[in-house]
Amino acid sequence: QVQLVETGGGLVQAGGSLRLSCRASGRTFSSYSMGWFRQAPGKEREFVATISRSGGSTVYADSVKDRFTISRDNAKNTVYLQMNSLKPEDTAVYYCANNPTFSRSSDEATYDYWGRGTQVTVSS
Repeated sequence: QVQLVETGGGLVQAGGSLRLSCRASGRTFSSYSMGWFRQAPGKEREFVATISRSGGSTVYADSVKDRFTISRDNAKNTVYLQMNSLKPEDTAVYYCANNPTFSRSSDEATYDYWGRGTQVTVSS
């Protein structure tokens, strides 16, 4: 059974930084792309970033480009999301997800396993 567990969320002031982690188990981690999504109150879940199996290819949503960095450590079965220059509009529950098929997908329908999420709150 695949399990994804996110950690690292919290409360931070605007302009600050946080690093989210997502540890995976139950599947050969290095064989699958990983992604981060987020859902703000009253809004639909949206794509944030994705990283290929080797970590050599990444894709970002325009709203986070140049502020967020996705990375992975296959030896630790962990994917990270470094978030800098945070804004109040980044406030959301952040989810990591596993993609068995596509390496650069922003479509959540292509992701088959999801974590429970971690709350990120950015105060102004």
